[in-house]
Amino acid sequence: MTKKERFNKVIAWFQENRPIAETELSYRDPYELLVAVILSAQCTDKRVNIITREFFKSFPTVESLAAADIEQIFELIKSCYYPNNKAKHLQGMARKLLSEFDGLMPSDISELQKLPGVGRKTANVVAAVVFNKPAMAVDTHVFRVSARIGLTTNSKTPLDTEKQLVKHIPEKLIPLAHHWLILHGRYVCQARKPKCEACGLTEFCRYFASVKKVAGK
Repeated sequence: MTKKERFNKVIAWFQENRPIAETELSYRDPYELLVAVILSAQCTDKRVNIITREFFKSFPTVESLAAADIEQIFELIKSCYYPNNKAKHLQGMARKLLSEFDGLMPSDISELQKLPGVGRKTANVVAAVVFNKPAMAVDTHVFRVSARIGLTTNSKTPLDTEKQLVKHIPEKLIPLAHHWLILHGRYVCQARKPKCEACGLTEFCRYFASVKKVAGK
């Protein structure tokens, strides 16, 4: 099976079986999404949604977050990983968003990365989810699932994975494909023990083919 054929089959399966795929982070506007994504590093979406429920009561706007003390921010996010760094990033992000962007979320990935705490993955999430741009955010799920299925080959970095994926996925489907891969990795193609018996992609999956070969089936 060629790489193009594999991509076509995987995309067709997802289009039929998961036509709607969205972020599981709770948010109401670009500001809330960016806060949630910054908090989500090394933290589950479920935990982030618990944190942000109270967080946005205290800091409902960019302005209120920019005016907050680090201690106030830390107190509300201390149940997530790396709360010290994230508190600094959130405060810095809000202040820079006001000082350089008049409080308006930029849609450009390079501009987004000027904000504290915003790396390429986070910028891609905001660009794809808020602005529906063809940006492929590569987290641990996307990195793992893409390699297992065989959509990527010999990828060593998230950026390499991103480049390989966007090369073969139709531009208009990239924002959706990002969620396809994340959700598949979260609930089916899990890190420690993939649920191959519950997966509809085994016919096209390089990993499953290797498992069958080892088992002699």
